Order: sequence, then structure tokens, then C-alpha cells
Amino acid sequence: MTTPTLAAAAATRAQSVRQRADRPSQRRCAEQSGSRAAVRARLSGVQLRETGDGGGTLEFLGHATVYEQAYEMWDYFGPYTEIVTEGAGSESLARADLDVPLVLGHDQLRRMARTTTGTLLLAEDGTGLSVHAPALDPADHDVAYIAPKLRAGLVDEMSFAFRIESGQWSPDYTEYRINRYDIHRGDVAIVGYGANPHTGASLRQPAAAPTTSRARALLEIALAR
Repeated sequence: MTTPTLAAAAATRAQSVRQRADRPSQRRCAEQSGSRAAVRARLSGVQLRETGDGGGTLEFLGHATVYEQAYEMWDYFGPYTEIVTEGAGSESLARADLDVPLVLGHDQLRRMARTTTGTLLLAEDGTGLSVHAPALDPADHDVAYIAPKLRAGLVDEMSFAFRIESGQWSPDYTEYRINRYDIHRGDVAIVGYGANPHTGASLRQPAAAPTTSRARALLEIALAR
């Protein structure tokens, strides 16, 4: 079967989508049917440093999505370009009961931090959706598993799972813009490979008195519908 081009997919999509506000059908990050709807970005600047108080905890910082940056996705008709609008997660992040874990590979049993316990902090900044786990426990099996791989650069991407609440196709149906997403009961995940090259993250051992100014670094996204 011939892989559709962006233009060919858009032409077919324009004839089939009822209105521009409709969400992508069978949204995924690769051509293969059944691929996860993940948009990932590389973690950069991964680092660990000795803790000043001897506690040995690890601090993780990053961005689970970068706003206003285009990346390739696929739907039922073929490839298209997707963009997350700046501020798209503001309503979801403002929930008093926000429940989002930091996991490995989108496996809900491999949780390392969680917003409901105060061990995971999510916020929007000038780059996108920032992720901050200030004190990961190195004795946790999953933390112990991933830390040396992050140090060695063997794993350097992340993604996040969420629901699209509002968006719109461009007039030519080549681009879909996500205007509002819901991450409540989704996740932010450290993963292997990804499609979006714009973000990254940092893992480190915090000093005795970590400051809030550390919340910058790059990380990958997984945008799950």
C-alpha cells in the first residue's frame, strides 16, 4: 500500500471531515494502525549531582510538551501537522483534584511521583508544560532502573497522555491545532523514542536547599487523545 503524502491525505480529509472542529480520527504518532497517539521529544541536559544534605534523592525537571511547535502525526487519512496552543492546559492544571503520575513507558504500575501526593509538580511556563519531581526516591525500583540510563544518555525522551477537549483543522486540513487538553488522570512518561524534537529534561540530585528557579529543561511528549 502506498504511503499517502501530506497533500493527498489533506485532500481526502477535507472531503470526509464534517467540520474543522472535529478531532482527528484514529490519531497516532506513526503510519502503522494501532500506534500510540504519542508525540515525544528528546530529553536534553540530563544530569545528576551529589546531594548536599546526604539525602540522596533525585530531582527531575522537564517539559512534557512544547507549545507552538509543529510535529508530525497521523490519522485515518494519513499524515498531518499538529501544534499545541500556548496555554492549552491551563484549565486542566487548575483542577484542585488534578491526578497525574510520572511513570515509565506509560505503565500505570510504574509510578515514581504523583501530583496528588505533592511529589510531582506540573505548570505552564514560557516553553510549555513543565514537569518537576523534586525528590525521587533512589530506592524505588523504577527510579533505580531509569536513573543510570538517563545518566548514560541511553534514554532521553518523554511523552504525556491526555484527552483533546478542543481543537481545529486549518482551512486546507494539513494542520490540527490543539486549543485545550485535559491531563487529569493521564500521565507524564519517560519513554524510549519519539517524534517531537523540540523538548527535553533534566535529572539531578538536588542540593541541600533546592530553589524554584530550577524548573527549566527539555523533555518528550505523548499526546494521547
